[in-house]
Amino acid sequence: MGVVELEIFNNLLSSVAEEMGEVLRRSSFSPNIRERKDYSCAIFDEKGELCAQASHIPVHLGAMPETIKHLLPRFSWQKGDVVITNDPYLGGTHLPDLTLVKPIYYQDKIKFFLIVRAHHADVGGAWPGSMALSTHISEEGFLIPPSLLYKRGKFNHNLWAAFLKAVRNPLEREGDLRAQVHCLERGEARLRELIEKFGEEKINSFLDDLKIYTERAFLELLQNFGGGEASFTDYLDDDGFNTKRIPIRVKVCFGSDKVVVNFSGNAPQVKGSVNAPRAVTVSAVYYVFLCLLQRWGEYPINEGCFRRIEVITEKGSLVDACYPAPVSAGNVETSQRIVDVLLGALVQLKPDWIPSASCGTMNNIAFGNDRLAYYETLGGGMGARPTSPGLSAVHTHMTNTLNTPVEVLENQFPLLIEFYRIRKGSGGRGKFRGGDGLVRGYLFLEDLKVSLLTERRRLRPYGLWGGEPGQSGLNILLRGKEKIRLPGKVSFEVKKGDRLRIYTPGGGGFKKP
Repeated sequence: MGVVELEIFNNLLSSVAEEMGEVLRRSSFSPNIRERKDYSCAIFDEKGELCAQASHIPVHLGAMPETIKHLLPRFSWQKGDVVITNDPYLGGTHLPDLTLVKPIYYQDKIKFFLIVRAHHADVGGAWPGSMALSTHISEEGFLIPPSLLYKRGKFNHNLWAAFLKAVRNPLEREGDLRAQVHCLERGEARLRELIEKFGEEKINSFLDDLKIYTERAFLELLQNFGGGEASFTDYLDDDGFNTKRIPIRVKVCFGSDKVVVNFSGNAPQVKGSVNAPRAVTVSAVYYVFLCLLQRWGEYPINEGCFRRIEVITEKGSLVDACYPAPVSAGNVETSQRIVDVLLGALVQLKPDWIPSASCGTMNNIAFGNDRLAYYETLGGGMGARPTSPGLSAVHTHMTNTLNTPVEVLENQFPLLIEFYRIRKGSGGRGKFRGGDGLVRGYLFLEDLKVSLLTERRRLRPYGLWGGEPGQSGLNILLRGKEKIRLPGKVSFEVKKGDRLRIYTPGGGGFKKP
């Protein structure tokens, strides 16, 4: 198969996943999905191997192969089935990420599996937004084990009703879930069109050749590392309950045909919610190597990328959490630190390839009450690169969402955004300066419950080769004349008139100033 043909087919397949995402966005109810685009779509073949994905959220997409691996053997799949789950211990990420999987049949045989994962603004739990300090998974929301939402086209009313009963703003949750179902239907229609246009035999040939093409490119990448080995350790600020910093260690070993990323020896899962399911850890590893692969050009992302990566974790550890460990921050915060750790190891082997540390946090804020819930993440500074400065006030690494426009936020929720600006000077100094973080000011117009899950509030994003670290972040609550410095991970109540200031970290600098 020629390279041009492969590129055309890859784009045809990827466009199906992209169109699924657009259907979801345009028909969803919540700002988190409609405005921030906190969702991801991908296509797998009948063997459960990734064929194509949309350019959505890295932490979602990289975890999906683990999701499919767990789901495929659990069901005797039938035409009209749709499976739903948010189980973080079976290939999930955290409870707000609801995942739907649908088998696509052609002439009575499964040809593909479509998957869509979307972050819902609330899935129940102790605090609005389901992203709060917690010590047990039950405090974080409604856990859905792999279950049939549709069985041969028949709707599971009992499961649907139980979920909606457990969440805040059930109308919004129902609207978003129905949008996910419809996006699967659109994907199914488009895949049928492709099969009918090209035929099964040619489709199978295209898919095999695409995977082989990407696998060969990945092998060339491995050879650039020449069998090297490297180790690195970086730290989480804390788990929200203990102020002790938490190390994350990795050892990377390159062979001629495989790279082994070993997380053995890391701390056991902790009390707070920074525990990462294995799928999240694997996702962060995949992300780093896909970035390195794209350094050589735009390559298709499919199963061929992952065949040569082995990730070793220990069950029950910080990077491979088991029930009942809370995991809400593991998906959004620990995933970012795993990227920092892996890049810190790789820079020892390829110093001219790897950037300094970016802000290292998604700066999560959730708020609400019994009738409403909202969730968003905030950008920060990108780490400076070997040949250029970092970008300012952007989402980096495992997140890829948009802003919620201030007009939408103020129209739908009882608050005002007093200011939203770049945090000048927060990037680390260097020959190439780290990007600056941002500052966002909230004025609450009624009593609400608020949760923050943030990192790099104590430990700064590292610079490289003499570049200075970026500034750490800061969370401040203003209550009348009182100025309260909040910890990085905290759940609290605000009164009407209270103000919240979130200062996000800058990126590290590169080389001496």
